[in-house]
Amino acid sequence: MLRKPAVADQFYPGDPQKLQALIEAFTPRIATKLTALAIVSPHAGYVYSGMVAAETFAHAVIPETAIILGPNHHGLGDRLAVTTHGKWQIPGAEVAIDSALAQHLLSESPLFSDDNLAHAHEHSLEVQVPFLHYHGVKKIVPICASFMPYDACRQAGEALARTIQQAGQPIVMVASTDMTHYESRGAASQKDHLALNHIKALDPEGLYQTVITKRISMCGIIPTTIALVAAIRLGATKATLIRYTDSGEVSGDTDQVVGYAGLIIS
Repeated sequence: MLRKPAVADQFYPGDPQKLQALIEAFTPRIATKLTALAIVSPHAGYVYSGMVAAETFAHAVIPETAIILGPNHHGLGDRLAVTTHGKWQIPGAEVAIDSALAQHLLSESPLFSDDNLAHAHEHSLEVQVPFLHYHGVKKIVPICASFMPYDACRQAGEALARTIQQAGQPIVMVASTDMTHYESRGAASQKDHLALNHIKALDPEGLYQTVITKRISMCGIIPTTIALVAAIRLGATKATLIRYTDSGEVSGDTDQVVGYAGLIIS
């Protein structure tokens, strides 16, 4: 399988040189980096959330293999859909799927399935790949996640942790999410920090329940919950908020914003 870009020239430049230049312009030089078990990164158009994503990745030590978990915005495919073979194309490059790692994950839990349909048009994972490639990632395992109960998230996270433990190599998880959608800046910030406080407290069940009960429109709640469970099982002791902002910083419209957060779980 060669998965071609679905949102190049929409969410980010389709021209390789322009894409490289934009990521370089957004990426600060960070002297002291965190060894990340998981990274939480936004997935809007780069003009809105690219600086948050770039700054977050810049603060992390990025190994050559990444497992990317993103929400399913289109409703296609299975509920935890894994691409297990082939390559993902980005402008100017191709990134290989770590087939052995993907197959191992499938063997750890029946919750995961080999399914490319869910990935066909999904932007939440695709927009992470150029940043990962920029930081030297050679292989990825993309996982597209639909909504599921907390207990299923916990089981998926535990299976993911077992897979990483047994891989015998450094692997970073990337949970792709935007935060509150289309509320005022004040309301969005208040809601989003309720969720962010649970991430910083390494409390995946509290995160999940807060997002559901407070009706926080955090689209990547399932990927983030799964990655947080897995990171804790892998020994995480801290979650650091690198940056929080919203679309109004670029658009000037603070009445209807989308929130963006970048965190490193280490």
